[in-house]
Amino acid sequence: MATAVETLSKLERRITLTFPLADVQAEVEKRLKVRARTAKAPGFRPGKVPMKMVAAQFGYQVETEVLNDKVGRAFNDVAVENNLRVAGYPKIEPKTSEGVADGSLAFDATFEIYPEVVIGDLSSAEVEKTTSAVSDTEIDKTLDILRKQRVHYHVKGEQGAHGDGGEPVAQNGDRATVDFVGKIDGVEFQGGKADAFPFVLGEGRMLPEFEAATIGLKVGESKTFPLAFPADYHGKDVAGKTAEFTITLKKLEWAHMPEVDAEFAKSLGIEDGDLTKMREDIKRNLEREVSARTKAKTKDSVMDALIKVSELEVPKALVEQDIERLVEMAHQDMAQRGMDPKGMQLPRELFAAQAERRVRLGLILAEVVKTNKLEATEEQVKAQVEDFAQSYEDPQQVLKYYFSDRRRLAEVEALVLEENVVNYVLGKSKVSEKSVAFDALMGNQPQA
Repeated sequence: MATAVETLSKLERRITLTFPLADVQAEVEKRLKVRARTAKAPGFRPGKVPMKMVAAQFGYQVETEVLNDKVGRAFNDVAVENNLRVAGYPKIEPKTSEGVADGSLAFDATFEIYPEVVIGDLSSAEVEKTTSAVSDTEIDKTLDILRKQRVHYHVKGEQGAHGDGGEPVAQNGDRATVDFVGKIDGVEFQGGKADAFPFVLGEGRMLPEFEAATIGLKVGESKTFPLAFPADYHGKDVAGKTAEFTITLKKLEWAHMPEVDAEFAKSLGIEDGDLTKMREDIKRNLEREVSARTKAKTKDSVMDALIKVSELEVPKALVEQDIERLVEMAHQDMAQRGMDPKGMQLPRELFAAQAERRVRLGLILAEVVKTNKLEATEEQVKAQVEDFAQSYEDPQQVLKYYFSDRRRLAEVEALVLEENVVNYVLGKSKVSEKSVAFDALMGNQPQA
């Protein structure tokens, strides 16, 4: 039996659920009899344990199960009867004897409902659509990156090798192999010594003073120099201190990048080595990446616009649930990075703003989709999966990966839904185009 639904705030509600104590006791006894059939205790055969012992061993657990079942069913019945869309889980608390009839048990269930979402006038919303172009310059830069990834080294000064014409010296781009030893106050420190240590000058792998000291050395030469470790250096024992290093150049090699020829094209998967096809293939891949990034930026602008024109109260219960998800995702990410998340307590407030935005957007998107019938179609989902597959070596394997698992397809459906909403809003709002340079879009330089 349930009382009327009590309104506590705009979203918060409370109901009182009441049960005859005799009904609860009867169900507990019934379940204990079932448990007694297989119960075990020292000195008794299975199924022959006295009921008093069964009740002593399992009574509390069974009573809890019965109450949870009865409260759960009663709460669901009330929610259905009153057309309540419950957000999150109810908070169940037993009522005191005051106001509870003799021979009854009563519980207060406090919960939130989903809010009414009001989408404002989209024609007044301002949305920025990001665009970017792929030119020959970007293709050339990508080719340089691909060449550097396939670089190989030759000893400087060898017959026929780069550097002939004099005794070679170390310069940017060379791979130097050195022995080094570092001392602080005349004492060697851990990690400050190595033999036959290779690094490429100019890559920034070593501290600037170390690279500067190496440049200009000839094979066999040594140099001693001071090196000041930054205060935020990862090695805490030496951070902020100045060491004296001695380095000896053992080997010097120059970088040989492959020529852009038929063999190079074949190494990129162009079977006939056609350079035109190679550039077209690189351009398609770059355009696919550019499309994904510009769409993401445009989507962010659309979502910001939707938040501005929409009115709703966000249920605290849903935000708390999303914070839990974000914390768990952060723990999983730390574990994948080789960190142990068990001993790390992440402050929940770190995720509060992100969770609130995610929940707010989820409610807004659901309302826009429902009101404007923007559900993902089977054809759209299939097209999206096929688009994913194009960037992989074996597209059929990708198709099989998604279509063999309903959960994976649900993730694709969610992406399609978002794209449907983005396209809908772009068609209704004030759209201005913003052209972003390729390097800025890719994060290679600051955006103006």
